[in-house]
Parts: sequence; C-alpha cells; structure tokens
Amino acid sequence: MIPLSVLDLVPIREGQGVTEALDAAGKLAAAAEAAGYRRFWVAEHHATAGVAGGATSVVLAHIGHCTSTIRIGAGGIMLPNHNPFVIAEQFGTLDGLFPGRVDLGLGRAPGAAGIIARALRKDLHRAADSFPQDVVELRALLTGDLDLPITATPGLGAGIELWMLGSSLFGAQLAARLGLPYAFASHFAPDHLDAALETYRAQFRPSPALKYPHVMAAMTVIVAETYQEAELIASSQDQSFVRLRSGDPGKLPPPVANYRQSLPVSTQAMLEHLGAARAVGSPETVRARIGRFLQRTRADEIIVAGATYDPEARHHSLRLTMEALA
Repeated sequence: MIPLSVLDLVPIREGQGVTEALDAAGKLAAAAEAAGYRRFWVAEHHATAGVAGGATSVVLAHIGHCTSTIRIGAGGIMLPNHNPFVIAEQFGTLDGLFPGRVDLGLGRAPGAAGIIARALRKDLHRAADSFPQDVVELRALLTGDLDLPITATPGLGAGIELWMLGSSLFGAQLAARLGLPYAFASHFAPDHLDAALETYRAQFRPSPALKYPHVMAAMTVIVAETYQEAELIASSQDQSFVRLRSGDPGKLPPPVANYRQSLPVSTQAMLEHLGAARAVGSPETVRARIGRFLQRTRADEIIVAGATYDPEARHHSLRLTMEALA
C-alpha cells in the first residue's frame, strides 16, 4: 500500500477562533497517527482570516506534543519570508523535542501581498531570486556540509528530512539538482504536474540524503459513506477556494447542499479544473480515483488535503481513506 500523509492548513471555522483551530489540528494529527498515516504537515500562510498556521514551527511543536510516532513537518516553510539561520534554529529545536520525526518542506513562492512583505520587513521578490542559495545555506546549517562562519545551535546535526515543494518546473529542477525528495502541490495547482515530475526524475542527481528520486503528490481527498454526503462535506472546501480566488478569503464556512450547481458556469469550470487531483465520494469511488492518479503520476507517496467544517468528518474521512486503499 502506498504511504499516505496529511496536509492541514489549521482552518479557523466560522463561529470559532484560533484556540479552537489549534485544538482541532492537534486532534486531527492524533487521529491521523492512529489511522496509520506517515506524516502530518502544516502549511505557512499569513494574514489569512481562516488559517491559524502562520507561526508554523510553533504549531508543529503543539502537533508534536499531541502525537508520538507520526512524522510532523512544514508543507511548507516559504523560505523567502525568512532567513535560513532562524529556520535552522527553529527546526533544530523541533528535532530536539521530537527526534527523528521532523520534516522541513521548503517553498519558493513568497505567497504574500505587499502589505505582508512590509510587515515581514522583506523584499520578497529579491528573496525569491536568492532561494536556491538560501536552500543550500539552510541545508549546510543542518548538515555541516559547507564551511560556514556560524553554527546553528540547535540546528547542526539535527536529523531533519528536507523536502522541496513546488507547483512548477522551477522546484522540480532545484529538487533534482540538490538530490532532495519533491512534493508537488497538485491539489491546487495541477497544470504542470506531469512536466514537473518528468523533469525531476530525468534530472535527478543522487545526494547523501537520497539515492533515487522520490515524489509525493497532493490530492484533495474527502470520503464519506455515500457520494452525496462526501460532496456536501466537501462544499466547505469549495466555498473557501472560490472565496480565495475571488479575493475575499474568510473562515471555513458550513456545508451548503448542491453548492457547485449554484455557481456560475465559469466558477464551476474553475473548480472542475482541480478535478484531476481530487477524490471526493464513497470509499469505492475514492479508491478508483486515487488509483488512476497513481497510475498517472507514479508517486511514491500521497498527501491528502481537504478541510471539513465538522472536524470529526475529516477524522472519519481519514479512516475511510486508509481502509479503502488497504
């Protein structure tokens, strides 16, 4: 059976706040661990009313204390928002707290509006240009494979699994050149999936950390006993995505029956565009869709995304997904 992992944005639900979101994330991680998932990753987002994962390393410390065996990690840290030394210290600390369990996925997209760039005191476009050098520096701070003038403590010698994230050819090429495992964000950016995976595998150079190419692909996966119930549950995620693309993001809303059918044709088409990396329905339907996705991508791992308004609905979805693929 292919390894499965979980991607969580730590959603803030309508009628709730950050405290409830963090509590739900910890319980979701514990449920993922109990169901047999390999990793639990949290993504970095800033100044988003419906996301509580901005301080990613702090959230991961909470997740680590809610679990005992599942790998925990960032999916990812947007390195242009930071400097490599601070990230080495933060994730070195996490490795000290949870040795042998920490992943660090790195992304290049700043993912921040101008006002956020000013709040971070960063020229994010210039920082994005220096991303490859920053990745090399960060790896050296953790491994000591370059002679640097400073030592990160915590950081140096930490047993962290470093990943490259991407949604385009750039990340694939850099991951291949550095010999890193590669995670593709196909759940929201499927356009370059095939080309990126082909590029990564063709250009891969072995490294001390990885001898052969290793791919993890993301899918939106929501499972319930019936197709109708799963689509209803998934409508919260659909609403959030439409609001985000419309420039009006907010907290995760309750489900709405027949939501997709109520949308304009152009908006329906936008959502359908993500269908190649979406598996929503009964266990049988989801098993078949994930199977076709694996045939297409030959992924070594799948990481499943998909927030639900009722936290228990996602717990149940994770259990059903694992059972369906077993």
